[in-house]
Amino acid sequence: MKNTAFKHSALAGAIALTVSAVGVVTTLDANASSHREAPNISRFPALDSTDFYLFNSYEPGREDYITAIANYVPLQDAYGGPNYFAMDPAAVYAIHFDSDGDAQEDLTFEFRFDHTLPNGGVKLPVGDKNVSVPLKFIGQVSAMDQSALNFNEQYSVNVVSDGQMSGMSSPVTTVGGAESFTKPIAFVGEKTFGSASGYADYANQYVYEINIPNCSAPGRLFVGQRKDPFVVNLGETFDLVNYVPIEAGAFPGGIEQSDANDDLADKNVNTIALELPKSCVTGDGNGVVGAWTTAHVPQARLQNPNANFEKPEVNGGALVQVSRLSAPLVNELVIGIDDKDTFNSAHPSEDGQFADYVTHPTLPVILDVLFNEPVNATLGTSIDSLAPSNYPRTDLVAAFLTGFEGVNQQATVTASEMLRLNTAIPATPADQQSAFGVAGDDLAGFPNGRRPGDDVVDIALRVVMGALCHDIPVNGEPTNLGFCTPDQAPVGNVPFTDGAPIDASYVDTQFPYLKTPIAGSPNQ
Repeated sequence: MKNTAFKHSALAGAIALTVSAVGVVTTLDANASSHREAPNISRFPALDSTDFYLFNSYEPGREDYITAIANYVPLQDAYGGPNYFAMDPAAVYAIHFDSDGDAQEDLTFEFRFDHTLPNGGVKLPVGDKNVSVPLKFIGQVSAMDQSALNFNEQYSVNVVSDGQMSGMSSPVTTVGGAESFTKPIAFVGEKTFGSASGYADYANQYVYEINIPNCSAPGRLFVGQRKDPFVVNLGETFDLVNYVPIEAGAFPGGIEQSDANDDLADKNVNTIALELPKSCVTGDGNGVVGAWTTAHVPQARLQNPNANFEKPEVNGGALVQVSRLSAPLVNELVIGIDDKDTFNSAHPSEDGQFADYVTHPTLPVILDVLFNEPVNATLGTSIDSLAPSNYPRTDLVAAFLTGFEGVNQQATVTASEMLRLNTAIPATPADQQSAFGVAGDDLAGFPNGRRPGDDVVDIALRVVMGALCHDIPVNGEPTNLGFCTPDQAPVGNVPFTDGAPIDASYVDTQFPYLKTPIAGSPNQ
């Protein structure tokens, strides 16, 4: 007979003990938050979206704006010269917005990149010859002087109304009317840029105020290298979870929160950041917008047997989607390995094919297989399953596929994987944000959109294990959302964590919000 009198705190302790004793033989395929999350895209890092953020701007004075941030090119070592981390000039990177909930894009911002050698490339006199240099820069670079650069990365932005492949496209311009933008070179080091503040001054000049077609107010744009804002205990997690994944305060032996647990602390990413007036993206819906980011490349890529800078390859054919991202950790921890590449190529309107992964997730079952016997042995109980039993998992359907009624559910409800943001919920100032978002009584945070300071790893772990079957604070009052009951999620109130903390203090409080990248030199 099942013993229902056990304490949840004792259960947390038993899990902690058994984790450290037996380890976790996990079959999860990926790193984290779409850093190399699927077999195919891991071969093409320049096309790999790492994280996507969507939130009501919380920079003072920008209350009428939303910010969308799409990060690409994962796990950048700051010292990764001499070529560093350019975007793919054959690709189309995009940020999509669905204003009415039909899982179809109503507005798409497309980014196309171009690589050039200034003045045909820098050449130096060597004896009686002028010889091209091997580096992308040959001297110091500053906000006032980029003459030492030997490589330019520029881009254009088009906004497409209705479907990306069939809608009307118009150029985004600077307020001065220019249609070409510059992506600053990576933070190669402090000798080249003088200091971190010198690099910041150089990069900040490429934050543009932009005119958006059919939008009455200007927006802002930045594309460039940033410090990777995502935090995760990566190496220890994939070494059979070589730590006790429960808050130390909840049980002795649990993992202590520490910046030392963040394996991305020294990594950079390429950021595409847009700040847009809310009125330009909400359309005729209820003020809740869905959004996601993608990368497309031409279907055919033929390597040039006589490759050169201008034409290393020949590209042709229809554009094919190879990367897709909205909510974090979905492709890593939810989608089965045989469908990961399919998910990356799918449109949100096609997400019905992945429904079983959400309604009947495998991760909680894996954890139950690993921990059920030792937990019951330690507690003297006979718990049938540590995994939540409320099948189908309507709590996860709301979190990943439909949004929550009254919070971030759109006018039309179409089950599809998107970040959904209620633009009418005021942004929470940085110093008042909860890293646990909605579960931390902060309706302006994840899963109502996603801010850079939201601890999505801890949130996702807890939600998958049934946190929404238990009371969460709503306007300060413990509330059950009605998806399921505590007895259906026996470990749903256990504070699972990877021990890598994050909050709004880890990023900046103004656009583009992500911090100046880690310098390639001197050694960190």
